[in-house]
Amino acid sequence: MSSFSIETIRHSAAHVMAAAVKSLFPSVKFDIGPATEDGFYYDFDMVHRLVPEDLEHIEDEMRRIVIEKAPFVRRELSRADARAGLTAEWQNYKLERLDYIPEGEAISFYECGDFSDLCRGPHVENSGQIGVFRLLSIAGSYYRGKDENPMLQRIYGTSFHDKKGLDAYLKAIEEAKKRDHRKLGRELDLFSASDSVGPGLIIWHPKGARIRNTIETFWREEHYKNGYDLLYSPHIGLSNLWETSGHLDFYKSAMYAPMKIDERNYYIKPMNCPFHIEVYKSAMRSYRDLPLRWAELGTVYRYEKGGVLHGLLRVRGFTQDDAHIFCSPEQIEEEIEKALRFSLKIWKLFQFKQIKAYVATKPKDSVGEDSRWKQATESLRKAVENTGLECQMDEGGGAFYGPKIDLRVSDAIGREWQTSTIQFDFNLPDRFDMSFIGADGQKHRPYMVHRALFGSIERFFGILVEHFGGAFPLWLAPEQIRLLPITEKQHARAVEIRGALRAEGIICEADLKAEKLGAKIRDSRNDRIPYTAVIGEKEAADGTVSLKTRKEGDIGNISVDGLIKKMKNEIALKE
Repeated sequence: MSSFSIETIRHSAAHVMAAAVKSLFPSVKFDIGPATEDGFYYDFDMVHRLVPEDLEHIEDEMRRIVIEKAPFVRRELSRADARAGLTAEWQNYKLERLDYIPEGEAISFYECGDFSDLCRGPHVENSGQIGVFRLLSIAGSYYRGKDENPMLQRIYGTSFHDKKGLDAYLKAIEEAKKRDHRKLGRELDLFSASDSVGPGLIIWHPKGARIRNTIETFWREEHYKNGYDLLYSPHIGLSNLWETSGHLDFYKSAMYAPMKIDERNYYIKPMNCPFHIEVYKSAMRSYRDLPLRWAELGTVYRYEKGGVLHGLLRVRGFTQDDAHIFCSPEQIEEEIEKALRFSLKIWKLFQFKQIKAYVATKPKDSVGEDSRWKQATESLRKAVENTGLECQMDEGGGAFYGPKIDLRVSDAIGREWQTSTIQFDFNLPDRFDMSFIGADGQKHRPYMVHRALFGSIERFFGILVEHFGGAFPLWLAPEQIRLLPITEKQHARAVEIRGALRAEGIICEADLKAEKLGAKIRDSRNDRIPYTAVIGEKEAADGTVSLKTRKEGDIGNISVDGLIKKMKNEIALKE
């Protein structure tokens, strides 16, 4: 195995790929080609429009360069010489990148064969050491991520130390494709997005809506059990509300245009926080009232560029599972730990077993007193440690208005997702002049904590679909059992059993189509139904069903009463 880090190998592979592209398309212009968590990419500007078949030719050229074992040679140039060389090659994107290198910092190029790239490095010693690689896909990418800039062509690839690593990664990619929530959403009839409605706006179909209702009902019940009260707030608010909150100063690019009502400007809400603060300010608060824990499933709307919209994971309208905690400084440590334990309990119940916690600390530009930042950060760190999680510090990664805990969970195939956030806010309490009367009879500023457990219902649902591969556990399934009469003679009995199950709160359907039993069983399996019950002449006569479960397979005949008891127990346990 190579002694070089996987990041160095992938960065070098990106250079070899760029060299191969230049060999095949000499007039190409280059932007950047970094290593990523899973591989590498490079952005190109060229007349030729890349197609998937081009990747094979580029890979072949990369293999030729690998066989040559061309050395990576570092050269440092003066700014003037670097500019002259890039200008001579018409590399305008590299010229602009050159301008961003601070004065006094070394300007280095790495040469590999006929290819030279403005780059800090490091790299492997020669092109024969870039590992086992594969080019994966082609995508469009705006230069510097701004849609007013030219659209470049991006090639994604990956590289590993050995074939075993590459094969495992490619297998994971194929599994991820099978679990893609957009694909399963169509196949299982859960949700859709329509051009007639607008990009990034989700339409929930009956089955998806049923799962969502189960999740939201559970969410509400658990919040009441954990000492929260629930709020509802309007979808729009006057402009002065968003001026006070600072959103019109710092967040306006993500907000939609105002609407004029009675000659006053209203904005559709991008967040729920100001409304919760209004509830707080509707009465004088005492230290005896604190802590206050308020939660809301509040639908918000934010402008996202069309190019970043992605199924349920990146949308323009979504329902935040928002909560805000208002407490005294003395209460903050306990409240943070409670919020964290609550979040962990919920994620584990949804069968996410690997959870990491990151504490993001004070950034360079921030608001709030240093003493408050120090106390808040220490409260977050202690809360993580007290729950038994490893605390990983994200130095300088906090928002300008406060430090935070971010939870990241790994799904069934090992992918990590950013999920819950517990975020201090030293900004809004000052902006809205929030206060409570302390034991000393004086006014004090409360601590305010934002807490999103799922982040949003839409994104959480998308993660959940992929985590379970569409095969939801019984308590979440939009159809918990399907009854399959063998012939038309058993239709009446199937309808009767369906009624009995529904009366007990079990979600049941009966397949009364004029198809053979094998086809009905196949449909039930493809629809990922947890329980399937066959009703033949014998079963109809003796009051039983022949039961199959997704987990256990055939388990034989069972009475209807026994079936109801079995299913209700499993649903209650949420296994």
